Amino acid sequence: MRHALAEYVAHNYAERNHQGIGNVLIEPAGAVGGATGRVLNRRRLGGLLSYYHRLAA
Repeated sequence: MRHALAEYVAHNYAERNHQGIGNVLIEPAGAVGGATGRVLNRRRLGGLLSYYHRLAA
């Protein structure tokens, strides 16, 4: 249960857009929002939560 909650919190704060604050991330990673580079998928909780991001160019 602790692992599932930790994964959800990490996804919620760093990987999920929030409509209440202008559809932005609460704690974005350094290279978020790039327009070029290969698209990768980070899966959490066996694919229940997914986050798509680009590699830094």
